[in-house]
Amino acid sequence: MRRALIRRGRRWLYVIHRWIGIATCLLFAMWFVSGVVMMYVAFPQLTGKERRAALPPIAWDRVHVAPDRAMAIAGVTSYPRDLSLVMLDDMPVYRLSDWNGARKTISATDGHLIDGITPEQAVAIARQHPDAVYPRVIGTIERDQWSVTARYDSLRPLYLVSLGDEEGSELYISARTGELALDTNRRERVWNWLGSIPHWIYPTVLRKDGATWRLVVLWLSGICLVAAVTGFWIGILRLRLRRRYAADAITPHRGWMAWHHIAGLIGGIFVMTWMFSGWLSLNPGGYFAGRGQTREMAERYAGHDAPRIVATFRSTPPSGAVEARFVWLGGRTLMLLADRDGHEIAADPATGAATTLSDDEIFAAAAALLPDARVAERLRLNDFDSYYYPHHNERALPVLRVDFDDAARSRFYIDPRTGDIVGRSDDSRRTYRWLFNALHSLDFALLLRHRPAWDTVMVLLSLVGIIVSTSGIVIGWRRLRRPAIARGRA
Repeated sequence: MRRALIRRGRRWLYVIHRWIGIATCLLFAMWFVSGVVMMYVAFPQLTGKERRAALPPIAWDRVHVAPDRAMAIAGVTSYPRDLSLVMLDDMPVYRLSDWNGARKTISATDGHLIDGITPEQAVAIARQHPDAVYPRVIGTIERDQWSVTARYDSLRPLYLVSLGDEEGSELYISARTGELALDTNRRERVWNWLGSIPHWIYPTVLRKDGATWRLVVLWLSGICLVAAVTGFWIGILRLRLRRRYAADAITPHRGWMAWHHIAGLIGGIFVMTWMFSGWLSLNPGGYFAGRGQTREMAERYAGHDAPRIVATFRSTPPSGAVEARFVWLGGRTLMLLADRDGHEIAADPATGAATTLSDDEIFAAAAALLPDARVAERLRLNDFDSYYYPHHNERALPVLRVDFDDAARSRFYIDPRTGDIVGRSDDSRRTYRWLFNALHSLDFALLLRHRPAWDTVMVLLSLVGIIVSTSGIVIGWRRLRRPAIARGRA
């Protein structure tokens, strides 16, 4: 009876792997090939440095409206999530982003609300870009492949503007606010059809509905995980290291089946962990906490919530600034000035004079982030740690780290130059870091510090995965052809 159950269990193990494998082998091949492409070409996005590089210096002599007045015109009842002063072509404007996602733009010259720009203004804005040669509006879009996610909803519709340069650069400029939302170039657009789009199953028609897309990817990756686990299990069952098969072989198979068996054993662990971590990246069940700070945290850290800040601009701030952000930190007002290269300095918004922040001042403000917990440790890091490190994104050093004694062991990383919270983690996010980043991207310090060691390992393992999936495609195709061949012979 026991042997019969084992035989039946094995039979179902083979059946499940065979038919799920036939149904998903193309997905596996697509994921491994596109994963290699994604190592070097990311999905188009606008970084802070790229956005500031396209802004002209602030014309301080044309700023006649104070931030307090701009917030009053915008009708905000509490201090916004973000309040900044930038140029809209040749006009200084305040940009306000609220915690509910709403965005408003107020002229800093006469205080009028800006609720739309013309195509001519979009071209003038694009002309400020360092790569602009002959900018022109291609059209107005609501959503396309590169602007498909909900992060751009508050900026739609978007003007698509070609810069006319050799790289084929295109800008997405909000027709509502005049903000630069996104930039792409020909290289990114071409390679992403072989990278992020197939890897994330990201066609516009599916991705525009976030809930449906998430459900589809969860089910597909979950089913593929079953194929990976059953395949590795079968591979172990069919392996013989002692009582070998004929001709001293460790596998009973020949040809493509042998490639599939051996490559599956060599890379099976990584295939399973990649499938599992890819499935986990969608946060099934909502177990993993969010990465950003909440509104309540921001208010406690700022030590202020009213829509009020004193900024008179009686003296001209340091020249070269293309963006001024107005923030509160521990009850103190600050104007953070950034130039086109992304360098930021702190200034007094009442006088425009440069100022500095002390570590103790930032640590004191950070202590209020979690009112029911105490600061357990505070450090100034001059090197990266396991949870704050650069990989496919920029990270600045030094950075301040504040650890709390709450149940989740919360941790915050803060830029000592500006007081910006640049990272947050707790037990769930740290678990996610090891279950996703470590398993999916092999973000281990030893590999990242000795590149191209990371590249070599990732490419070699991906090649093993490509061999497994390609051999699976051939085996599956032959299996599907058998009935047709049999019918033809009959």
